Amino acid sequence: MLERYYVYPETWDRIRSSWIGGHIESYVEWLTENKYSFRTVLKRVPILMEFGEFARQHGAKKLEDLPGYIEKFSRYWLKKHGQGCKTDKAREGVRLEGQRPVKQMLRLVIPDFEKSSGDEPLQSMAPGYFEYLRNERGLSEKTIILYRHYLRSFEAYLQEISLNELTSLSPVILSGFVKYKSKGLCKASLGLRCTALRVFLRYLYRERIITKDLCHAIDSPRIYRLSSIPRSITWDEVNRMLEAVDCRTAIGKRDYAILLLMVTYGIRAREVAALTLDDIDWRKERLLVPERKANHSTAYPLSPIVGQAILDYLQHGRPKTSDRHIFFRTRPPYIPMAFNGVSTRVVRYLRKAGVHVDRVGSHTLRHTCVQRLVDASFSLKSIGDYVGHGNPKSTEIYAKVAVDALREIGSGLGEDVL
Repeated sequence: MLERYYVYPETWDRIRSSWIGGHIESYVEWLTENKYSFRTVLKRVPILMEFGEFARQHGAKKLEDLPGYIEKFSRYWLKKHGQGCKTDKAREGVRLEGQRPVKQMLRLVIPDFEKSSGDEPLQSMAPGYFEYLRNERGLSEKTIILYRHYLRSFEAYLQEISLNELTSLSPVILSGFVKYKSKGLCKASLGLRCTALRVFLRYLYRERIITKDLCHAIDSPRIYRLSSIPRSITWDEVNRMLEAVDCRTAIGKRDYAILLLMVTYGIRAREVAALTLDDIDWRKERLLVPERKANHSTAYPLSPIVGQAILDYLQHGRPKTSDRHIFFRTRPPYIPMAFNGVSTRVVRYLRKAGVHVDRVGSHTLRHTCVQRLVDASFSLKSIGDYVGHGNPKSTEIYAKVAVDALREIGSGLGEDVL
């Protein structure tokens, strides 16, 4: 397979002589089977060669040792190639450039790679933390994934300030991290990160990794129920967003169907990503949304316009695959979309249409769907059932904004409303 990409026999020999050369060649075969571009293969092989040599020089002796060197290599790669980066986003891009092909190859050649302890953030400094979350605190796998993401962010911050030992943690450092992460996050999102960090600090103190209980140094933002209003958009702005989609392309057909689903039914990005072909009953014209946030499912009548958009994508845009998920990536590898990918598409088209919303994301369309039902005078109970609210209180906040009634009051026509 290497002969397909490299002309000179010396290059084939150099790759195959690497102590992970056989695994690199298997990875190249996988890239080819999944229709990765010629350029991508040529770019990734040297990264893997460099990773193999880096890991060997730092003590790796067998394949199973390699996950423990991913983060070290990522830092090395960033230091080597990220000196010209001026923003955090650019530095993160460079770091991932070195990390992604390594992880992808190891997932291919190491069974249960995702469970490898070497791939956990701060594993060497706080061993057993994720087992503690799973076995003692009884957290679900979805929650553990979030905690892992939050801890990886904390790890990156510690690396940025050159803190190499958890024993050096202090209230000042923790406050600095919270302030750093507060940029661009709503209070609820920041509060979740603070909670996860407190759990981690309690574990460190319990295991005597640190000598002081620092969890009290984390001040979560105060959140008052019903203190804000949903960030919905007008129906004219919805139409502008939909018009910004080029439905002549496969990606456009997919995204148009996704946007219609979200704004029509108010379903979450995670629920869109989880939809399968089995969730649509074309004969009865029904759409089932299973595994909702409150552990229940909701059946909807399949709107003709939504059904036609999905059908157009299935027939003319979806890659050929045996996987039953509906929505797929449009670039290799052709795997089902993740929920963050769904949210990214919403943000893209809102910005393309010139629609400005604070903290824009996939929930913008969910809020818009709910607000439209409120304006149409549906009961809060009916609305909550429609969008899958597990708690009636989740719907109450929408009662704060009765746009048409406020307009009448403002124009002096609202005596009947008051």
